[in-house]
Amino acid sequence: MIDLAKTKSALGAILLVAYQLAWGTGLLEREVFFSEADIQAQVEKSGTVQKSYGNGLVVVSLIEPPTIRIGTPQDKISLFARINVSLLGSPPVPVAFEGTSGIRYDDNAKAFFLQNPVAHSVQSQAIGRESEPMARQAVTQLMTNYFRTKPVYVLREDGTTQEKAARWLLRSIRIEPGHVVAILSPI
Repeated sequence: MIDLAKTKSALGAILLVAYQLAWGTGLLEREVFFSEADIQAQVEKSGTVQKSYGNGLVVVSLIEPPTIRIGTPQDKISLFARINVSLLGSPPVPVAFEGTSGIRYDDNAKAFFLQNPVAHSVQSQAIGRESEPMARQAVTQLMTNYFRTKPVYVLREDGTTQEKAARWLLRSIRIEPGHVVAILSPI
């Protein structure tokens, strides 16, 4: 005669192993996409900032929130902004900034932040070539400070089912052209 309790236990163990194998091989992974428009809307809410470096030697002001492009170059987020730079107490000079950044997830805040922004170019007819490295460094520091505390996307508790799952199951993230992909997995 078949022992029903032992059969249920064995069946439960088999299902548990199959479930773990499915997750382990990535069959049950889910991907959540955050579009460039979603992230740009959050950046727009972050506003502007001004920082002074070297006891006022360089003052950098973000005129308007940066514009972002996701996935160009590959695996990076491109940043574009208009910034005022004042060197050695001179009047502020408008500068066009271009740079790149990575992205990181902060589990405590349940939010994504731009990580390690780097200014690749600061263009202005009023800043001489000899001052560009100092301006690039100041702009990089400004962007680092700006994005350190301002999330570019927050996973909401009252969001979609996928956002709720991402708050607990986020395994990794990657940048693709036009969006950020959050990979969910319980393992």
